[in-house]
Amino acid sequence: MAVESTVQDEHRENAGQSLEGIDTADIVVGIASYNNAGTITHVVRAVDAGLAKYFPRERCVIINSDGGSTDHTPELVRNTDFDHRTIFLSHPIYPIHRITTPYHGVPGKGSAFRTIFELAGRLNVKACCVVDADLRSITPEWIELLLIPVLKEGYDFVAPYYSRHKYDGSITNSIIYPVTRALYGKKIRQPIGGEFGMSGRLIEHYISLKEAWDTDVARFGIDIWMTTEAIAGGFNLCQAYLGAKIHDPKDPGVHLTDMFVQVVGSLMKLTERHYHVWKDVKDTEEVPTFGFKFYTGLEPISVNIDRMIELFRLGVENLKDLWGMFLVEDLVGEIERIARSTKHTFRFPDEVWARIVYEYILAFHHKKLSLEHLLKSMVPLYHGRTASFFLEVASLSNDEAETKVEKLCQEFERQKKYLSELW
Repeated sequence: MAVESTVQDEHRENAGQSLEGIDTADIVVGIASYNNAGTITHVVRAVDAGLAKYFPRERCVIINSDGGSTDHTPELVRNTDFDHRTIFLSHPIYPIHRITTPYHGVPGKGSAFRTIFELAGRLNVKACCVVDADLRSITPEWIELLLIPVLKEGYDFVAPYYSRHKYDGSITNSIIYPVTRALYGKKIRQPIGGEFGMSGRLIEHYISLKEAWDTDVARFGIDIWMTTEAIAGGFNLCQAYLGAKIHDPKDPGVHLTDMFVQVVGSLMKLTERHYHVWKDVKDTEEVPTFGFKFYTGLEPISVNIDRMIELFRLGVENLKDLWGMFLVEDLVGEIERIARSTKHTFRFPDEVWARIVYEYILAFHHKKLSLEHLLKSMVPLYHGRTASFFLEVASLSNDEAETKVEKLCQEFERQKKYLSELW
């Protein structure tokens, strides 16, 4: 406890020092970074240009909360030379301040956001938005689209809506979007997108949930936590079409295991926490979408499907007895059947996958195994389902692949009654 207290005191001291000379602001834009030297200058310039062009009369602050980068990311932010006469179409009345402050506590994006939110709260902002530091496709218009619904239309939470390659966002497409949509009845397409707009009222709500900040939320779970708490808290929701999201893509078979464990773990904890909210939700509804949806080219993404199938089969060989402790017998049998199929016939049906995900949520709720063991045993199944999806959509366009995601969501909605009845 003494260590935690020291960390929190140091955190507050740094935050206070960062705000010297800035008493209040209308808008805060937060950028959480860690070793993003290759992209941070572009991101900060785009943010700066967006504020100058679309919010010239508001007092604006850009906060870069860095997680201890070793590649000079904070120095690049501090030393960026903005030539307003060249970049901006109009000049802000108030200067746009740039704050670079290290964040403390659990290393991760959530700790960075905590710093940003607390500073935004101190400044009593009307609106705040956050953007990822690894973006290559961000434009000044993103800042307008994330903030205008809050400032002009009275929304509290603006989720991003992107065009993404059919192989990108596999955790979102297979679990996070279908489960969030089925449980809470809101069609927020990118619950863990990375770019969000928020009202000052919602920021205050986030800050008040103090117990969350020392959990996995402070790692990869922050995005799904923000989205779910906004929904569960009854805040006014919308989404904004931002165009293509081009960043550093990850191969699901190689790079995403840690993220999977932390994001899906956060999803399960939030499902437990907000049972009173989702248990009676029966219908699914669209949320308002701002921005003009236009065609945009997407960069190809390389994935290793053979490796994902191999990891799935290895999991079946080693984990089928463990799965038998909380998955019904016919479900384990179906998984084994899928594992025996050839690559040409390898398919993981929607109804089987939705049932597995709900069984895992129930296993966590009924404490069949520790959360860590549950999640690690789920990773091979995620590899199998993702490989199957990639094989199914290999010859399809990105829009056609999206219809497959829609069908999966409908299956999760259909089976939600099973989850509720066994809760």
